[in-house]
Amino acid sequence: MEIGRDRQARDEVFELSENAVAVLKKRYLKKNEAGEAIEEPIDMFRRVASNIAEGEFRFREGEEAKRLYEGSKEKFLRMMLSRKFMPNSPTLMNAGRELQQLSACFVLPVEDSIDGIYDTLKHQAVIHKSGGGTGFGFSRLRPKNDLVKSTMGVSSGPVSFMAVFDASTEHIKQGGTRRGANMGILRVDHPDIEEFIECKRENDKVNNFNISVAITDAFMEAVEGDTDFDLVNPRDGEVMRTVRARDLFEKIVAGAWLNGEPGVVFIDRINGDNPTPQFPIESTNPCSEAHLPPYDSCNLGSINLERFFVEGERPGEGTVDWDELRETIHTAVRFLDNVIEMNSYPLAEIDEMSRGNRRIGLGVMGFADVLIKLGITYDSEEGLAFAEKMMKFVDDEAWEASRSLAEERGVMPHFEGSRHEARGDRVRNATVTTIAPTGTISIIAGCSGGIEPLFAVAFMRRQADMELPDVNPEFVRLAKARGFYSEDLMKKVAEHGSVRDIPEVPEDVRSTWVTSHDISSEWHVKMQASFQKHTSMGISKTINLPNDATTQDVEDAYRQAFATGCKGIAVYRDGSRDAQVLSTGKTRVGVQPGTEVEVKHVSLAEARNGRPRTLSGVTKKIQTGHGPLYVSMNDDEFGPRECFVILGKPGGTAAAFSDALGRMISLAMTHGAQPAEIVNQLRGIQDGHPAGFGPNAVLSVPDGVAKAMAEHYLIEDGAAAAKERELPIIGACPECSGGLTMQEGCVVCHSCGYSKCS
Repeated sequence: MEIGRDRQARDEVFELSENAVAVLKKRYLKKNEAGEAIEEPIDMFRRVASNIAEGEFRFREGEEAKRLYEGSKEKFLRMMLSRKFMPNSPTLMNAGRELQQLSACFVLPVEDSIDGIYDTLKHQAVIHKSGGGTGFGFSRLRPKNDLVKSTMGVSSGPVSFMAVFDASTEHIKQGGTRRGANMGILRVDHPDIEEFIECKRENDKVNNFNISVAITDAFMEAVEGDTDFDLVNPRDGEVMRTVRARDLFEKIVAGAWLNGEPGVVFIDRINGDNPTPQFPIESTNPCSEAHLPPYDSCNLGSINLERFFVEGERPGEGTVDWDELRETIHTAVRFLDNVIEMNSYPLAEIDEMSRGNRRIGLGVMGFADVLIKLGITYDSEEGLAFAEKMMKFVDDEAWEASRSLAEERGVMPHFEGSRHEARGDRVRNATVTTIAPTGTISIIAGCSGGIEPLFAVAFMRRQADMELPDVNPEFVRLAKARGFYSEDLMKKVAEHGSVRDIPEVPEDVRSTWVTSHDISSEWHVKMQASFQKHTSMGISKTINLPNDATTQDVEDAYRQAFATGCKGIAVYRDGSRDAQVLSTGKTRVGVQPGTEVEVKHVSLAEARNGRPRTLSGVTKKIQTGHGPLYVSMNDDEFGPRECFVILGKPGGTAAAFSDALGRMISLAMTHGAQPAEIVNQLRGIQDGHPAGFGPNAVLSVPDGVAKAMAEHYLIEDGAAAAKERELPIIGACPECSGGLTMQEGCVVCHSCGYSKCS
């Protein structure tokens, strides 16, 4: 019997895509000291299933415990192998291993004292070392220039301390592999709110933070009524100054339009739904979907909705297997409750709070896939209705599973004083659902990410030094079945990314196979609101805007999110990050034919014939792991001519290397090398001392030079190319140099599977 089950398990694992296997080998499978994988995917899934099933021994003894363990292990393994459910990345990576840290994110308090601030700084380092991300609410800190009685000095304010936490993050890698992620939140009524809003205007500051403003109901009422709004000192409740609410709101909107930050969270709505009001919520995790009180953690997993689609008798017909989905939800809730037991938390305070509240966040992925199979258009009333129906089902069944666990194992320890107690609802978990980023786990599951539309129907995937079209296999199958497949059409689809404006594709296919940039911001917000109605915590989703969107468009999205019941919102305007690295064609330099004058053909270097006395150009400052880098780029009448690279003080090895790099770039450009070629060669080079976060990360001095050149030379042509293909590329992937995109409130690479989240 065991042999048969083992064979079936192996067959199911072989359904993993090549990309999924590559991601598993790179990030998840156990490795030896040489960095070589020493377990197969089947071994990883067994390791996780067995370890999490051991949670059954915490509640029963003897033969009954053994029976529950064996049954849970089998169910957990089947659930993952069938790709119906995947836990968050730390659980896949660490369950059954020495670290045993299974949570993705944590929230820490920031007290208004030096001791409190630096205790939290130490705790942040411990969490990042264990592989977790951190969220902070800085609203308790007294404002800048406020009196500090103990020293008779003045406070430097929340933003200055954010810089301290940011600097610490630079030197602590998550789980020993990558730099940690942070969320910084400040209340809209804090006197330093304007400094906070503008702290990321220049993308070389607090790069290891996402930032969001905690918007209150009172502030939104003041915005609607165009009235004044008080900014209050949190130390003593004194009104320090009064501002026009709309002026402040416009500054928030302007920042989001400029580079996507700050986002906003509607803090009163979050606390109004907080199931444990005895522990108020001040912040969220880095992607803002997990609303947590201080010292709490999020234990997440996602159900792949595409796996529950059942083909109908005729092509194009089908339904959802609701019974199978119900069973999977109940198994997943048990899995996540066991995770809480098996977790090795990085701090004693986190251990107590996590076990007391027992928050779990069961989410979904593959939503776009199941819509397509059902023939439902994402941006339609039918799409919204299906979203609400689906999430209500998931949420209702998750609560039923939590009630069953409460009968079996007891209610959560912090039940007393909770809203659940007030309702007489005996549950095991304070929360049960959230929609979290699924970047890499959706690749493993072979489905679309979270509740986002498709990233693209097809795109150009980087393989070695080539870019080849990668077309959604379901779309290929459909095209062949419907008779409109051709190699030329597939290439055309890959070049555009979307099919909505390709007439060779049938109209009904164009309406369902939609991508993120086919959809207006209004429909993005509507979809988020539909899911939020039946979700315990929040939703990680990106509201994509075209490059030509106005600040009014951003404001409309924020107002719509508040009006429709969302608990937060993050927008991203395509092309708004000034560190974009975009793929462009070569710029040709030469003499046009057709004249009667005989032209002597000479090399570009000969035509230039020495350096002119005066050249014009720009100097870019880039922050690197070795300090500030200054890249000066000058042009002559023929185009890009020379590059000077200056790092630190003259005389050192790093400075000599940088000077040599600049000279070689100048020599190459003098002979006709184009900036796009140089950027392509230099970007993504790593030296072990990176700086920055997400799309702003600088991996080395050569990578910094590439970013500077891309900003100066490629942004205009690159933006046009991105607009043509409608693919929102926001930077170079730190692992493969492919294009990074903003999805599910996180930065992901669709070429190699890199994700800052999940």
